[in-house]
Amino acid sequence: DIPPLKDDLEKLMAELGGSSIVEDITAEVAPRVIADHLDEHHNGVDIVVHNAGVTKDKTLGKMDEDKWSVLIDINLSSEERINDELLARTLVKANGRIVCVSSMSGIAGGAGQTNYSTSKAGVIGMVQSMAPEFAKHGVTINAVAPGFIETQMTAAMPLGPREVGRRMNSMQQGGLPVDVAEGIAWYASPASTGLTGNIVRVCGQMLIGA
Repeated sequence: DIPPLKDDLEKLMAELGGSSIVEDITAEVAPRVIADHLDEHHNGVDIVVHNAGVTKDKTLGKMDEDKWSVLIDINLSSEERINDELLARTLVKANGRIVCVSSMSGIAGGAGQTNYSTSKAGVIGMVQSMAPEFAKHGVTINAVAPGFIETQMTAAMPLGPREVGRRMNSMQQGGLPVDVAEGIAWYASPASTGLTGNIVRVCGQMLIGA
């Protein structure tokens, strides 16, 4: 996690019996720091979940360069750099899993979300283009594409768009983080061994982009 959340991260890892890395994933050294840690402490890695993501919503005409470049770097480019480092050092073990988090915004787009939608569409493209390369190493790469999920990020939206987001699907409700987590867990399990380059929508059949 990011340095400001170091204490919370270390507390959680102590409860789980895990190890932690405090690093800004957009930093030039981040892929090497992550790979070194996995190599030294865990002799590689079985499951990688790319879950970092931010929004910086503005219409394209009002969007400054920072809101574009920083978001693309966090949501997409950092994942590519980390994947490249892990692949180059063969740190993902045989029958390993790479799971990315895209979005329905990456499939259908979203008003005022040109940067976010671009980054999440890029995640889908990365998954599909990297699947053959990871397959050479016996590793799968897939993604989930959540629709409207009740999180801190969506709670900060204005009331009108938030209520519309909740209802624009066949289930007429927002999803929960556990819905996305269960999709990721399925990809990480032996039940998904025959799948790679796939995108599963966790959206309650979102009516936009269906």
